[in-house]
Amino acid sequence: MTGDLLTAPGEKSAAPAPRPGRRLRLADPVTGVWLAALAVTLLGWAVVAAQGGQFFTTTNVVAVLQNSVALGLVAVGQSMVILTGSLDLSVAYLISLGTLVAAQTMQSGGVLLAVLATLALSVAVGLANGLIVAGLKVNAFIATLGTAFILRGWIEDQYTGPAGQVTAGFQRLGYDRIGPVPVSVLLLLAVAVAAWFLTRRTRLGHHLYATGGDEHAARLSGVRTRRTVVVAHVLCSLCVGAAALFLAARLGAGAPWAGTEARYDLESIAAVVLGGTALAGGRGGVAGTLGGVLVLAVLDSVFNQLAVDPFFKNVVRGVVIIAAVALYARRRTPRRRTA
Repeated sequence: MTGDLLTAPGEKSAAPAPRPGRRLRLADPVTGVWLAALAVTLLGWAVVAAQGGQFFTTTNVVAVLQNSVALGLVAVGQSMVILTGSLDLSVAYLISLGTLVAAQTMQSGGVLLAVLATLALSVAVGLANGLIVAGLKVNAFIATLGTAFILRGWIEDQYTGPAGQVTAGFQRLGYDRIGPVPVSVLLLLAVAVAAWFLTRRTRLGHHLYATGGDEHAARLSGVRTRRTVVVAHVLCSLCVGAAALFLAARLGAGAPWAGTEARYDLESIAAVVLGGTALAGGRGGVAGTLGGVLVLAVLDSVFNQLAVDPFFKNVVRGVVIIAAVALYARRRTPRRRTA
């Protein structure tokens, strides 16, 4: 009966819509970046083995995971702010200042006070960035770059080298591990899961995507876009504060170069882009970002074992990022139908 209503006698019924299958899953940026991470790992293992080295040793695996933690924390925060169509270039200097505040406070006031002071600093910087971007309508690139210069000026005026001291108990965050898995990786996973839940399962998460997708339409739909951007910047800075605490535990003291030497500002954006999050906002997520972080960490490990020239290392990383963005852009470009 139903079939008679849908199709006339003698006509073939229309083919059913294709179900989401392997082709669609492989086209998903999250799946793609994790497959790329697997491919880079296997290729790195083959190249290192061909040179007489060993890649899958406990020492190297632990090093890759530990190197992923700080960048991963910053990149998770960067993901949330980029989803709104904004970004944060002050993260590198905030990390440096955060390690100094944490170490100096811990030396005189204890661990809890140091953690609270570092997170309070992070909230203040994130709130300032958000208010400048959303309230004063200053371009995010310029606003956060200006904040970075302010933090840089304060660091250079107040510090000439490492300062403060981290307690031995707190340093366990940077060095202890459960089997081959560093304890700090559990911190990264906890932050990433919380960020994933926030972006995918809460009203604030929907507002982040809506603001980045079309701010005008989101505002007409009742989304408080300015407040959403401010909250995203605060969340980003809180993730940066967590990274600063981790690095302070690793270094045993505060370091004015902790964030800038590793270029966490540009590296975090690169990881987010590799993970398939659009710089224009409204598309992407934390799961892909973690895959991008792993790709960069594995590449660094391979380059270090092969003692690759720094220039060639940066060239390869640049090519990988450009290729990934070009591939995502090509997949998202609708094809014209021909008669």
